[in-house]
Amino acid sequence: MNLSRPAASWHNVSVTATSKFQTRHALRGRLLAVGDVHGCLAALDALLDVVRPQEEDVVVFLGDYIDRGPDSRGVIERVLELAHRTRVVPLLGNHEEMLLNVCAGDMSVPLWLAWGGIATVQSYGLPFGEVHPDALKSAFPPHHFEFLAHCRDYFETEDHFFVHANYEADRPLREQAPEYLRWINLRQHIPGPHRSGKKAIVGHTSQKTGEVLDLSYLKCIDTYCYGGQWLTVLDVNSGEIVQADKEGRLRVLA
Repeated sequence: MNLSRPAASWHNVSVTATSKFQTRHALRGRLLAVGDVHGCLAALDALLDVVRPQEEDVVVFLGDYIDRGPDSRGVIERVLELAHRTRVVPLLGNHEEMLLNVCAGDMSVPLWLAWGGIATVQSYGLPFGEVHPDALKSAFPPHHFEFLAHCRDYFETEDHFFVHANYEADRPLREQAPEYLRWINLRQHIPGPHRSGKKAIVGHTSQKTGEVLDLSYLKCIDTYCYGGQWLTVLDVNSGEIVQADKEGRLRVLA
């Protein structure tokens, strides 16, 4: 299986929000990080209603917008809508990478479905018996594929960096292996502090307790929303945490 991101023929589709998708921003407002959404649109909507991102804010999505939860299509649409009113930085998760690989013919459909793709297929209204690469490309709106093609490997500020899954502590971010960025979970490998001295914000390794993992130099904010816990938004600079469950119920943590 090829786990590298394939070139996509839909990459040049024009979307107004594309100019918001940058690798680095000058920060004037809040720096907000959103954990693994996994199709939980009600949770995402509840959080956005509370934190109300403004034009000067930067909202970093850590990837895994799709699969497992009930409304992958709605989640991608909401992120695209948000990018018209604030600065959105979307990272590529392993689940988006799997979808892109399936569409490129580099991964088997059954394997992706077994990893949670069934819920994504259902959210796009594709009959289960018709799941193949060409059908997926037809079922997905072109601007959704263009969004996936513009997702980033990482994002960094002066004090923090953001990756979907993990990192190699002794390598510069631009030299990180894709397997670490999107696949290696923290139960397999807990990295030390990064050589840059910056603090890491990651997702991917679901925290089954619903609590953010805080190692001082690393925070993991995948808090297992689709599995019955919470979706997390972290205000990176203030440390405030707001969470919502998949039904949209909220809690705020200091």
